[in-house]
Amino acid sequence: MSSDAVKKRKPKVIRNETGTPETKRGRAEGDQSVEIEERRTQCSVHFITLKKLNRLAHMRLKKGRDQTHEVNTHIVSSSGEFYNAFPSLEMSWKWTFLESQHEEIELVSEEEFFQEAPAEISRPHVTRDDQHQLTLARLDWELEQRKRLAEQYKMSLARKEKIQKAIEQKREYLSSLQPGLQNIMQASLPVQEYLAIPFEHMQKQAEVSRHLPPPLYVLLVQAGAYGQACDKNLSVSISGDVDEAKALSRPPEDSQDDESDSDAEEEQQNTKRRRPTVGVQLDDKRKEMLRRHPLSLCVDLKCKDGSVLHLFFYYLMNLNILTVKTKVSTTTDLSGAVSAGSLLNSESLLNCLYASDHGKETPNPANRYQFDKVGITTFADYVSDLGHPYVWMQKLGGLQFSSDSALTGSALSASHMERTMKLLRGRLQARLALHKQFSSLEHSIIPVSSECQHLFPAKVVSGLMRWTMMSHQEFTELGFVQHVLKAGLVHETDLFFMAVVERGTARLLAAVVMNPRYPEVAPLFSFSLHWKGERSGRTDDNLRAMESEVNVFRSELQGPRPGLQLLTNQIQRLCVCLDVYLETESQVCDGSEGPKEFPREKMCLRTASPIKMNKMQGLQKQP
Repeated sequence: MSSDAVKKRKPKVIRNETGTPETKRGRAEGDQSVEIEERRTQCSVHFITLKKLNRLAHMRLKKGRDQTHEVNTHIVSSSGEFYNAFPSLEMSWKWTFLESQHEEIELVSEEEFFQEAPAEISRPHVTRDDQHQLTLARLDWELEQRKRLAEQYKMSLARKEKIQKAIEQKREYLSSLQPGLQNIMQASLPVQEYLAIPFEHMQKQAEVSRHLPPPLYVLLVQAGAYGQACDKNLSVSISGDVDEAKALSRPPEDSQDDESDSDAEEEQQNTKRRRPTVGVQLDDKRKEMLRRHPLSLCVDLKCKDGSVLHLFFYYLMNLNILTVKTKVSTTTDLSGAVSAGSLLNSESLLNCLYASDHGKETPNPANRYQFDKVGITTFADYVSDLGHPYVWMQKLGGLQFSSDSALTGSALSASHMERTMKLLRGRLQARLALHKQFSSLEHSIIPVSSECQHLFPAKVVSGLMRWTMMSHQEFTELGFVQHVLKAGLVHETDLFFMAVVERGTARLLAAVVMNPRYPEVAPLFSFSLHWKGERSGRTDDNLRAMESEVNVFRSELQGPRPGLQLLTNQIQRLCVCLDVYLETESQVCDGSEGPKEFPREKMCLRTASPIKMNKMQGLQKQP
């Protein structure tokens, strides 16, 4: 029964709005019961409809299964009939797709099989014509080989275990020796010091040397080898922070702990709060570019008088150059001579060790482009802090920045080591000799050694009154040295001095230019005489002859090799020339005596030149 029929038979209720309250309450209850009855009837109808739909679904599912089964039965029946009609096709198809495990085994080639396998396995009279028998024979040979290899593997394992056991025993024995050897080395320290064979020190240096950059390592090896073979007074040592050097060679870690992460976050926050200016960023980049390697070398050159030249070599990692700083230790006090203040100064001591090598600019051409990126105009502004990058030092470290030589590395270092060490020792000896001579010159004493006394007359009246040092700017302001400046004979790296020689009312000013390579390069004198007016070598031929006498005859005045008396001999020759000049200047052609202020002290003959030296007769001057 449908819900529409129920709705049609629904009784009509005639409501009357009038009546008592009890009557109205009864009517409300009656309406509720009627509504409940209607809902119950609707639920029954819906339930009957649901059962009908469920039954229809089951019937349709069963019908679909029956149809599927009928189709499958027909297919199986058709397949059976097909294979019964063509049995050979079925077998060939099965054999085609049949796989065997021996195909996964990599067998030796047939040619190699017949060459190596014995006849009882290879059976060539059978296997050459039968592929199946050949495959079986090859598998048998593979099995035999694998059995043999397995036996060899077992024997090798047994031998390996035996060797490992022997190694462990020797390792334990060597470990037990370590404490005893340390005690022996500690007890032998006094003997090592007495015999000058510091084994322990050498061992520590060798261990630290593994962390040196290549240029410093090349320098260490070559300088040590040269000192051991040719110069026992040369020593090399390593200094610096070894742990920091190890950290440089250690690869960066991928992961960091929580503490480092928090520090990085805090630093990042601080960076965000105060962002650095462009100037601060450039300063940081400059510092990083000019960063030194934490390890450095110290080369000590000892002289016979006990003085030591300390050379401190540094490596600038980002610029790939070496720099050097110097220090001099002496057994005597060197604070007496004021004019010798710059002789042993680290800024000028090694200037021009080789010609034109001033050590002010980097020899690496690539550095110029690196400097442009960080705003560095010249490397000379940093040499006082970083050291001087001399070219000879780069070669000692095996660094070659030009195409002058095909040598590099250790070969380049070895080719320059001996000459450079001799030049360094000669430079120290020359500066120490000058320091001692300056101390005497400042006290108006010209030290002339006994080997050079024969170069001068027994009596020299003119004397040195003053010896002072002056700057390059002061030298260029002198009027009587302008011809020297124009000739290009003066450089800012030279040393400049003023000598004042007097006799009576005559006063001679001698401006001295001393090349850093003294005594290889002789000092250059320029004169200005104050007597009856002012005269110089540009206005007086006799003064020009005096300059020639002092400046030209270097081989005659240098004295014993290596010529460390050259400067003092030149000054003494200057005094002798001034005596002759003053004693003969007023001489007339008839041979009358000169001025009474300067009585004749020396024999002067007429010659073809204004003034010249005769070793047998002394100085001569023409009238």
